[in-house]
Amino acid sequence: MFELLIPLALIGTFGAILIGGMAVEAFLTDRRRAVEMLEAQVKPVTTDLREQELARPFLERVLFPVASGMGTAARKITPADMRRRIDRKLVLAGSPEGWDAEKIAAFKVFGTIGGGIMGLALGVSAGFSASITTGSLIFLGLFGYLLPGAGLGQRVINRQDAIRRALPDTIDLLTISVEAGLGFDAALAQVRRNVPGPLSYEIGRLLQEMQIGVSRADAFRHLADRTDIEELNSFILAMIQADIFGVSIANVLRAQAKEMRTKRRQFAEERAQRVPVKLLLPLIFCILPAMFVVILGPGIIRFIQNFLGIKL
Repeated sequence: MFELLIPLALIGTFGAILIGGMAVEAFLTDRRRAVEMLEAQVKPVTTDLREQELARPFLERVLFPVASGMGTAARKITPADMRRRIDRKLVLAGSPEGWDAEKIAAFKVFGTIGGGIMGLALGVSAGFSASITTGSLIFLGLFGYLLPGAGLGQRVINRQDAIRRALPDTIDLLTISVEAGLGFDAALAQVRRNVPGPLSYEIGRLLQEMQIGVSRADAFRHLADRTDIEELNSFILAMIQADIFGVSIANVLRAQAKEMRTKRRQFAEERAQRVPVKLLLPLIFCILPAMFVVILGPGIIRFIQNFLGIKL
């Protein structure tokens, strides 16, 4: 019996060593695999700052720093009232990423210098007199100065038109959501998720302000300041009054939705009535002269040939 225990003990010892070695090998293999996966996911950090700088686009490396420097200088000589107007337009334009008052002022400086150089080069190359060359320099310089502001203003107009067009449908969706049983904040979140566009973005900012502790009335007032649209301002005023006096929001939303649809129809009719006035100048100076040439031209030629004896 004792002779059988010795081989069994040896076999058990070697088996335990083998199993332990296999467990250690499996553990190390798992660790190596985890390290390899992390190395594959994490990009190697390059310490060559020059290569990183050269890998950036040309605009970010050269033009943006120059524009920022010129914008800082232009901001110092720009009147404070003009800077406030630029900041206000940027807010109404939705605060575009990467834009600020300094860059707009820098582009105004660039536009003035570039326009003046183009006007001077045009006058010299065309052989104009000194007065005409000076006039072209002043005109193109002024055009380059006004162009950035005009572009920003057009962006504000386009954004306000997009909000104005989306407002009736948004209020309809709010009305349906509230009447279906959702709370007003939940209905706003539902609109934020399902309706794209600048109005949805502003509603998202409204909800974020309320989440960080701003009262609903103040958040709505901030929304009115960021958009400056008459139709939206009337809706915001109705919501603030309903919140203060405890009026049923569903009834207010239903009345506002009806009013917004009426205003949208009236706005479309107003724009349709402007079309004949806008077509008047092209009709007089472009279409009618061509029609006169086509209709009266052959008769005039025949009259000249028959009665005046002139061969054309």
